[in-house]
Amino acid sequence: MGNDALTEEHSSGQTAAVFRETQNSEEFTHLRRKHRGFVLPVTAVCLLWYISFVLLAGYAPEFMAQPVFGSVNVGILLGLSQVATTFIVTMTYVSYANRNLDPGARAIRERLETKEGVR
Repeated sequence: MGNDALTEEHSSGQTAAVFRETQNSEEFTHLRRKHRGFVLPVTAVCLLWYISFVLLAGYAPEFMAQPVFGSVNVGILLGLSQVATTFIVTMTYVSYANRNLDPGARAIRERLETKEGVR
């Protein structure tokens, strides 16, 4: 039992060192930079869009009540576009990740899986 604990402790320490090394690698840093380069601007735009919608609803009710066709007004169209934005951003991110993030993540994962002591 004592030897198993020592082996496990050594293995987990070795694993932690491999993960730290990977986290500090140029390849991983590049992958994080590409991820942030997409996520941060898109998040900022979506938040700005949502805040604009809320502010328009609160401070420009006459504008939001403008009829567009039939009983559909600007507010309804902008509200529905909020839902559409969610799906558009999701599809765009999945496409971006498949093309730009997944190949790098796969390479890092495969390299980690082949190193000794990492399961």
